[in-house]
Amino acid sequence: QVQLVESGGGLVQPGGSLRLSCAASGFTFSTYAMRWYRQAPGKERELVAGISSVGGVTNYAGSVKGRFTISKDNGKSTAYLQLNSLKPEDTAVYSCFATDGVRTYWGQGTQVTVSS
Repeated sequence: QVQLVESGGGLVQPGGSLRLSCAASGFTFSTYAMRWYRQAPGKERELVAGISSVGGVTNYAGSVKGRFTISKDNGKSTAYLQLNSLKPEDTAVYSCFATDGVRTYWGQGTQVTVSS
């Protein structure tokens, strides 16, 4: 059974940090590229960051470049998204996504709220 389970979301003040985790099971994690998406209320889902299957290539949305860092630990079958210098406009549900170019899997999402 394939599962992607996010954790690490919560309420944080502007300027604060969070580390999101996406624990994978049921598929060969090391052969999958990973992405983090977010969706704020009333807005379309946005690609935040992506990382290649072996972790050598990363890409970021312009709005988070320099503040967020994506990584993956193939030994632990877990992807991460480090969120620094958070802003109120980063408030959204963050979801992880896995793909090998053919198959795709989604996590259920974790809420990040940035507010004072």
